[in-house]
Amino acid sequence: MGSVEDFVARIEETCGDEKNFIVTFRYDRKDEAIGKINSRASRQKSVSNIIHEMSFKGASFRLYGSGKAIFRQVKDKKELQSVLADLLL
Repeated sequence: MGSVEDFVARIEETCGDEKNFIVTFRYDRKDEAIGKINSRASRQKSVSNIIHEMSFKGASFRLYGSGKAIFRQVKDKKELQSVLADLLL
């Protein structure tokens, strides 16, 4: 069994009142990661298969076809790691 690091290249935290986390998937595994996320999370909205508004276990996020995701409503990096593990593994 793999780990989240097999799929994630980088996690960045934004500043401001609302903390968001920008997750960049590894280029060679991004299609696999997007497929797994699409099968497990619920889609709220979609813009021509490029941007998907999604939610999973209380976290809402935007998933981009380019291999990035912006997570909102996640309180810290530990919770984000848990959500990513459930989505990707």
